[in-house]
Amino acid sequence: MIPYPHISPVIVRIGPLEIRWYGLMYLLGFVTSYILFQYQIKKKKIKSITKETVENLYFWLILALILGARLGYVLFYNLPYYIENPLKVFAVWQGGMSFHGGLIGSIIAGIIFCRKNNIDFWQLADLFVPTTPPGLAFGRLGNFINGELFGRPSNVPWAMIFPGGGDIPRHPSQLYEAFLEGIFLFTVIWVLKDRLRTKGMVLSVFIILYGFIRFMVEFTREPDPQLGYVLGPFTMGQILSFSMMAAGFALAVWRKRAAGKETGKSL
Repeated sequence: MIPYPHISPVIVRIGPLEIRWYGLMYLLGFVTSYILFQYQIKKKKIKSITKETVENLYFWLILALILGARLGYVLFYNLPYYIENPLKVFAVWQGGMSFHGGLIGSIIAGIIFCRKNNIDFWQLADLFVPTTPPGLAFGRLGNFINGELFGRPSNVPWAMIFPGGGDIPRHPSQLYEAFLEGIFLFTVIWVLKDRLRTKGMVLSVFIILYGFIRFMVEFTREPDPQLGYVLGPFTMGQILSFSMMAAGFALAVWRKRAAGKETGKSL
């Protein structure tokens, strides 16, 4: 067993103002994504997407991500509670964010933004998607520092006793996710992004791979206490991730067929 490194979730406190590691991780994720996005635009010499356009895009995507993540948690993970306590929906500082909801919110915002600005959504998505895994890694590190979303009981040599998990050694599932959803997924997507010629295919591959990774890691992650196991041995996260994989495969088939039709017309 490895001792859990007790790190204060608060970096610095100035009067009533607190700067927390979790918030910093979100900030690092957004900044990293912005830098990588700008790098790709310059490398590919895409002059139609200006710096002002990118800044506006990130404003709407960040807003949609936060709103979608919160609403996703409310709807998917704890709806009865929030029906009884509707004002608690706005208490984001008390925790409760869903990646799947954030993804849906970001995609919807991206589609609307592209239509209003006459931008090819699929091209933009394929540029943006490879920049997201580092943010996932930072976010999971934030979960680890907070001692939340810990794993199921385990006797593996690297198991840890988390402050909120009782006296039972558990999987450090946040670190599994930080590596697989962050470092591993970033490496794969970054290598494939210039090799996948069909527009929208990078987004499809990301959706499929993230869904698969999250589905598998959930076997080591403690289910949400208010839900437990939702369908047999599966958690809500696994049901959403399986649906995500199915959507990713459907999107890949659709984009392949669309590309085929466009090629046929051009001939």
